[in-house]
Amino acid sequence: MRCIMDIALNPALSVSGFVVGLLVGLTGVGGGSLMTPLLVLAFGVRPVTAVGTDLLYAAITKSGGSWVHHRHDNIDWRITGLLAAGSVPAAALTLLLLARTGVDGHGASGLISTALGFALVLTAASLIFRERLLALARRRARETRPARQTALLTVLAGALVGALVSISSVGAGALGVTALSFLYPQLATRRIVGSDIAHAVPLTLVAGLGHWWLGSVDVELLLNLLLGSLPGIALGSHLVTRIPERGLRTLLAGVLLLVGGKLILI
Repeated sequence: MRCIMDIALNPALSVSGFVVGLLVGLTGVGGGSLMTPLLVLAFGVRPVTAVGTDLLYAAITKSGGSWVHHRHDNIDWRITGLLAAGSVPAAALTLLLLARTGVDGHGASGLISTALGFALVLTAASLIFRERLLALARRRARETRPARQTALLTVLAGALVGALVSISSVGAGALGVTALSFLYPQLATRRIVGSDIAHAVPLTLVAGLGHWWLGSVDVELLLNLLLGSLPGIALGSHLVTRIPERGLRTLLAGVLLLVGGKLILI
């Protein structure tokens, strides 16, 4: 492993990290849906390296967010555990599949680019239709579902998110919150968000370490991104009440649709 003193600073990467961190703090959209395509399309980073590095980046940044949510009692640890019961094994199996196919191969690179594109499109859709989806979830709150069935569906949702995140680094945020909103419509939004962020920590950590094992994590890239993103997230969280959220979400959804379409077609 390279010594930290030997790592060169890249202002462009740090500024990009700051901008993405700022947007994450303002909108709550996961950094993967913004950072990974930026690294691939703007900086020419290999898709597998962008995904692996971003997963560890997410694990570090979301650990702090989880601690804050825990202190405010915003996490339902039972739901978090059910999600992780599906997502962590699914991520491990997906990484074993990548190891068998060879992460440096053209096929694996194409698979990751395509999965990333579809994940961005799904994330954009969840942003565009978030209000309608939440309204539908509230209407369904009157319906009763056996607790065991809800628990099984939560594990399955975690497995789907885990597989997608380990390939694309996208989905733990917007898609996870959307799934929980349908499965637990009576749960307060703050606890849905807090539980999803807490679940993202073990998922992205396991997936990130798996990519490290595969040799697809760039430590220099990771540190440059963190240098900018940590103050960006702090500033965004401070400004969140002063900027219209709906307009920002619409703008981000449009960008994600364009970028996702490009990644699917290349």
